[in-house]
Amino acid sequence: MKNQFEETLYDAHGQRFSIEEIYYEHKSAHQHIIIFHNSKFGRVMALDGVIQTTEKDEFIYHEMLTHIPILAHGEVKNVLIIGGGDGGMLREVLRHNTIKSISMVEIDKAVVDMCIKYLPKHSLGAFEDNRLNLVIDDGANFVRQSSEKFDVIIVDSTDPIGPGEVLFQHEFYINCKNILNKNGIVVTQNGVPFMQPDEVRNTEKFFSQIFKDNSFYVAPVPTYIGGNMAFGWGTDNKTYRQISLETLQQRFSSAGFKTRYYNPKIHLASFALPQYVIDIIA
Repeated sequence: MKNQFEETLYDAHGQRFSIEEIYYEHKSAHQHIIIFHNSKFGRVMALDGVIQTTEKDEFIYHEMLTHIPILAHGEVKNVLIIGGGDGGMLREVLRHNTIKSISMVEIDKAVVDMCIKYLPKHSLGAFEDNRLNLVIDDGANFVRQSSEKFDVIIVDSTDPIGPGEVLFQHEFYINCKNILNKNGIVVTQNGVPFMQPDEVRNTEKFFSQIFKDNSFYVAPVPTYIGGNMAFGWGTDNKTYRQISLETLQQRFSSAGFKTRYYNPKIHLASFALPQYVIDIIA
C-alpha cells in the first residue's frame, strides 16, 4: 500500500492523498511543511497537516483572488499580498503590466525557499521580478505598522489556526482598511462555507462594520473538498460589483494575457452566491 497523507482540517471528513514521492519535509520555526507528489494532483504542499495548494488546480484559486479585484478596480498600481509563499498569487498579479509595485508579506521564509525549489511551476520566476518587495514578517504586524498605501490587498492566508489565526480578526481587517488607498479593495481567502461556515460568518460580521460594500464571491477548487470556496470582498466603492460585462471584457483584453479559469462572465457570475451561503451570512 502506498504511503498516505491524511488531511486533518475536517477531522472525520478529511481526505487522503497517496504519496508517490516526498520532495521536502521539515518543521520550521512556525509550522510543519511537506511537499510531495501525488499522481492526480501533481506536487502538493501541506502546512501543519492541511493541504494548501496543488499543481493541478492552483490556477483557479490564484486567478480568482487576483484578477477579480484588479480588473474590477481598473487602475491598480500598488498591491499588497499577505501570505502567498508558494508564489502563485504573485505570479498572477505580475501578469498585469500596469502594476508598479507589489509588497508580499510571508511569515515563514522556509515556505518561500522550498516552494521556489520544489514548486517552481507556481511562481514561474515571479520572485525575481524587480517590482516585488518581499517582506518576511507576520502579516498582522505589517499592516499594523505600515505607512504604505495600496490599491488592492490580497489576503492569501492559511485557515484560522496556527500562524494564520490573526489574519481573521477584527483588528487585522481594520488595519488593512487603514492602508488602503481611496476606493481600494481587500479580498480574502475564506475557506469552504459548506465545511467552514464560521469563517464566512465572522468575516461578514467584521467587513460589514468596516466597508461600505462587503460581500463574497465563490469558485470551485477541487482540492478543497466540500463545494465552492468563498472569497471575502471589502471596499468603500459600491460601483465595482455593478461594473458592466463590456467594461470587464475591455479591461481583460487590454491586459493581454490568457487565463485557464477566469473570464469576465465568470467574474460577474461568481458574486451570485448559493442560498446556503446567503443563509450563513444572514
